[in-house]
Order: sequence, then C-alpha cells, then structure tokens
Amino acid sequence: MKSHGHSFFIGRVFRSSGTVDSQGIQNIKNAKAAGIAHVDGYIFPCTTSSCPSPATQISEASKALKSAGASVGMLWLDIERYQWPSDHTKNRQFIEAMGKELTSLGYKWGVYSNYNNWESIVGLDWTGMSSKQLWWATYNGQANFNNFKAFGGWSKPSIHQYNGDVTGPCSFSIDTNWYP
Repeated sequence: MKSHGHSFFIGRVFRSSGTVDSQGIQNIKNAKAAGIAHVDGYIFPCTTSSCPSPATQISEASKALKSAGASVGMLWLDIERYQWPSDHTKNRQFIEAMGKELTSLGYKWGVYSNYNNWESIVGLDWTGMSSKQLWWATYNGQANFNNFKAFGGWSKPSIHQYNGDVTGPCSFSIDTNWYP
C-alpha cells in the first residue's frame, strides 16, 4: 500500500457481529511491517440485545490487539446505521460506555460517523463526543473537508472518507480517506 501512495491505514479490530476481527488485526500488523507510520484501528460495535456489553466489546478488542502484538495510534468507534435500536438515549449511553472503557484502557480514540448516521442513532443535538476527533464518512469523491456540514458539536473533521469500495493495490477493496 505504501508503494501505491497510501500514507496511513485503519483496520477493523471488532465486527458488528460481536467478534474480534483477526484478519483486520493482522492487516494492522502488516501495515506497520510495510513501513506505514500512521496505523489506527476501528471498532464496529455489536448493538443487538444478544451482543456483549459495550465494555466487554472494547476489552475483547484490546486483548486481541495485545495478544497479537499489534499496536494502533488510536481506535475509532464506527457509528453508522446498522442494527442500532431507535432509542437515542440508550444509544448515547452505549457509546459513552464504549468510550469510558477505551479511556480506562489508555487508548486515544475518536468517532467515525456522518450527519445522517448521527441524526438517526443519537440525534443531531447530542454533543457528548464532540471533544473527540471525527472521521467523517461522506462519499462525495472529494479529498477535502469543503462540504462538511456540522453535527454533534463537531465543526471540523480530522479525516474524510470520500470513496468506498475502491479497488486498491493487489486488487483488494479499500475505502479511500483524506487525512490532511
């Protein structure tokens, strides 16, 4: 990836099915071994009633990273519409519980979301995560922040995911992001 102009990598650490993503963790290790300096991970929460608690999901992700010998600059909570309950208050509490566990384990962490997902999951008026960095997902094909519409207390994102499912090096699928 580095030889193809990619300067950072963010790999999945935990799946929305409630399980650790071992391949994603291996990809994190591979990115570091390839010389990519900026390597993060993301956690796609499991939000149904049969899922482990928010703290358990974070703990399992952390244990898997450590046991694999993988390290990340930061972990991102992937907050997008997929099996989230309709109760904004409970969803806010769920995200707060994940954040509390990440903080207690010593991780630097941020939020992956966009205007529509945030509105649907927690409501646009909730600013409880605005002190965290935002990885903004809007597939507009533009590697910039020009069309960012403020939400959740964020006035500017840190990263913009601007294309999804692009064929990357070695013919695997990647989402392209801009990190100024």
